[in-house]
Amino acid sequence: MGCTGRAIPLAYELQKENEEIQVVGIHTSFNAIQVTESDIKSIFTIDELPFPIFLDNGRTVYDQFDSSGTPQWVLITKDGKLSRTIFGSQEGAQNRLYYAIEQLKVE
Repeated sequence: MGCTGRAIPLAYELQKENEEIQVVGIHTSFNAIQVTESDIKSIFTIDELPFPIFLDNGRTVYDQFDSSGTPQWVLITKDGKLSRTIFGSQEGAQNRLYYAIEQLKVE
């Protein structure tokens, strides 16, 4: 329920509410099954994806950011520097995410 039930809708809302941020989804596959763009699109009820989604079938990006699980929110500054990462999609993680985005807006 975390990624498809909370994180994807939250990412969509964050993008709509914050024109100055760019949302990019990264789907990590944890098993030998290779996920395709069609597999990802089947999650949505619309034909076009609401934001770009990168397929991380080899866990390279997941490991690069030393992720704790999914969803893992990675906030990167306009200069391309890692600001912070936040794990989870429940209320506490959402609050940390909102606060971190507001901080990035004023920096």
